[in-house]
Amino acid sequence: MPKLRIPALLLAIPALIGLSAAPAYAQSILRDAETEALLRDMAAPLVKASGLRPGDVDIVLVNDSSVNAFVAGGQAVYINSGLINEADTAAEVQGVIAHELGHVTGGHAVLNLGGQGATNISLLSLLLGAAAAAAGGGEAAMGVIMAGQQAAMGKYLAYNRSQEASADAAGAQYLSSAGISGRGSLDFFKKLQSLEFRYGYRPKDGDEFYSSHPLTGDRITTLQDTYEKDPAWTKPDDATIQKRFMRARAKLYGFLAEPNQVMRKYPLTDNSIPARYARAYAFHRESKFAEARTETEALIAADPNDPYFLELDGQILLEAGKPAEALGPLRKATELSGNSPLIAVLFGHALIATEDPANFKEAQSVLKNAVARDRENPFAWYQLGVIYAANGDMPRAYLASAEQQAMSGRMEEALRSAQAAVAGLPQGTPDWLRAQDIEMQARAALERDKKRR
Repeated sequence: MPKLRIPALLLAIPALIGLSAAPAYAQSILRDAETEALLRDMAAPLVKASGLRPGDVDIVLVNDSSVNAFVAGGQAVYINSGLINEADTAAEVQGVIAHELGHVTGGHAVLNLGGQGATNISLLSLLLGAAAAAAGGGEAAMGVIMAGQQAAMGKYLAYNRSQEASADAAGAQYLSSAGISGRGSLDFFKKLQSLEFRYGYRPKDGDEFYSSHPLTGDRITTLQDTYEKDPAWTKPDDATIQKRFMRARAKLYGFLAEPNQVMRKYPLTDNSIPARYARAYAFHRESKFAEARTETEALIAADPNDPYFLELDGQILLEAGKPAEALGPLRKATELSGNSPLIAVLFGHALIATEDPANFKEAQSVLKNAVARDRENPFAWYQLGVIYAANGDMPRAYLASAEQQAMSGRMEEALRSAQAAVAGLPQGTPDWLRAQDIEMQARAALERDKKRR
């Protein structure tokens, strides 16, 4: 288990003392149309209550099994898959989102004033230590350095604790203003406390000095007093949101957990929608095509117009090498979802995978519409590049490649592709201007990398 790390730009709710969030860019982002729609709907009333605009705040799902959520600057809240798996209700996750929005509105990840003060103290102690060592006082130098480091740590952690208390209070206010009971938030903090006990952590006098967060027991006491006085305390949870949450959580578990664990949690005797969802993913990952289709067919029979059931059925068919059969469910899923970009990209992929030139025009239209609504999808750009190349439009194929490569951090390739696009596109057109933008972005990134080296 890693020791406590204190990232300068991440404000988090760690599940356990000793675990902390890694930067989002160091981990993979999980994207799923149904889950993203659910998280947006869960967060929307809280975002509004916080004074931010729902369209400006992203709720991002991170592929990390630790029970954690964090912000890292900007208006984005990152939620680990492990947190979704640990939560029993949507209200618990909403409590976490409310807390993280408190960090966003407080500007904690941007200001980080406590971190700056701690850095100053640390540097001063090192300079004093170097002076003492130069005078021949080796032991004295070590004592000065250690005392300075402890003072720096104390100030930094005290500042972080004040931020956490501020985010707790703000989150409670946002839940109240949104008319959401704080019971879920309180239940989740109790889960964190149970996890601490499970892993052997027992708080002792003085532990609060060494923690980046207020002690969980103290937070529970403070929040319980606040929540129980709130008019929303006895309000029932949103049944529709909870039903959607149970589906999304099961889908996520089926996608990430070992198939044998999925079957233990969702045995064949369980014919609920979440159980069939989880098993469909588990069977598909084991290349058990017939068993996976049995589950998706049962899901579609339960609701023939559910776009996410149709999406999964089409995905299984496509990845089993049956793209022509996948077109029907994926076309319907795209229409029923209001042209969800993630589903549309899968549909476009299936159209290309048929290798039938008659489908290429539709594929180009579907994919262009998808990237217009969601540009942050490297796979969509890759597919669009494939279809441009198939149609002989190489300048736009280079531009699509440049978009995909820049998003993937492959700046040398992005620079070459952007230059090729600029050379072939009509000057002054939007595509030509965009290619120039990527060229400048890639040059700047490569120059920064060169200076760092």
